[in-house]
Amino acid sequence: MAELLRVGGFEREVLVVVMPTGSGWLDPGAMDSLDYITKGDVAAVAVQYSYLPSPVSVVVDPTHGIAEAQALFDRVYRHWTTLPKDDRPRLYLHGLSLGAFLSQETLPLLDVLVDPPHGAMWAGSPFLSDFWRMVVDRRHKDSPAWLPLFGNGSLIRAGNQEATFDEAEADWGPMRLVFLQYGSDPIVYFDWSLAWRRPDWLTGTRAPDVSPMMRWVPVVTLLQVGIDMAVAVGNLGYGHDYVAQDYIPAWAATLDPEGWTMDVQARLITHLQDLLPR
Repeated sequence: MAELLRVGGFEREVLVVVMPTGSGWLDPGAMDSLDYITKGDVAAVAVQYSYLPSPVSVVVDPTHGIAEAQALFDRVYRHWTTLPKDDRPRLYLHGLSLGAFLSQETLPLLDVLVDPPHGAMWAGSPFLSDFWRMVVDRRHKDSPAWLPLFGNGSLIRAGNQEATFDEAEADWGPMRLVFLQYGSDPIVYFDWSLAWRRPDWLTGTRAPDVSPMMRWVPVVTLLQVGIDMAVAVGNLGYGHDYVAQDYIPAWAATLDPEGWTMDVQARLITHLQDLLPR
């Protein structure tokens, strides 16, 4: 907290509280695109809570980082609320994978409504996330599990490689919660019920990155997706390997940057092409 104050983090236009993966890693695709979209007028604060990679942390103790994540958010949020509303940064949360889960666990929505942060962008929310599961379970019944429409879209929107986050019945409210997930991400869609029930993401229209050859087989699909979780990275833009090309529209939907257009978005995607898979 002292370092955040020293470097003037609360004097920037945007302040993002980030929960990293288990080993403290932050995805360059997410952080570089955030820097560009905000034109550098941003501070991001994160604390490493484990030396283990996320998959190992999930097995050993998935809740290990919650206390530290809560402490970080509480310190930043308490100081932020003491600042004049017309002279403080816009406050956001971010996390990828296990970091997304921990970030969601530390956002006490009912306690911050009097002075809410401006939003959050969470990528690859793991199956551990009650928040993400709530969004999927309570989605509009005519929307797929891999691209859920929640409520009237004024608070929560979800997207993937092809979604633009524009589809909603209402305009955004004062707080924007954005979920980015790939339909082929086994860490997002693993569930023990795969052993005895066909998942919603394998019924009806499938996500663009889920093979049409995949079939549900009792027990077998559980083992298949479980093994997939161990090898979910290595294919950029698929599985659990999120890329700048898809972070950019997610951040734009979250931050609502001034002067943002599809032309600007296309230019940034081209500029960051070294971080892109396709």
